Amino acid sequence: MNVLLIEGPDPAALRARARTLGGQSRSYCAPYAVVAFHDGPVGVDIERVVDCDDRFAASITTPSERVPRDAAEIISLWSSKEALAKALGDAVAYDPRRLESPAAWRNGVNGAWHAQALTLPDGFRGWVCWR
Repeated sequence: MNVLLIEGPDPAALRARARTLGGQSRSYCAPYAVVAFHDGPVGVDIERVVDCDDRFAASITTPSERVPRDAAEIISLWSSKEALAKALGDAVAYDPRRLESPAAWRNGVNGAWHAQALTLPDGFRGWVCWR
């Protein structure tokens, strides 16, 4: 599994460039894009750290995940769930309140599934999940 981080000032050009690279999963958050390559199911996500209110946190967390967290932790949790949902095949059909975050997986492994936080520039969080 490989992930490529690309940077560009123009969001449209950034998306076009990411698409030309192929890959099985892509995510965009200007001025960055991430593209994941793997020979099996894979999902990748990148998000900008922004202020989050309690309503947003409650809308994306399972009961066991509802502990006090700062904005970076909440965005990281969200990104991990987005990456997993993409790897599972349908990122828009899942309810994040019912999907446990891969961030809680011991050593980033859950059965045949793997998850890893991405190393990104300050102010961004991202995850990749694969099987």
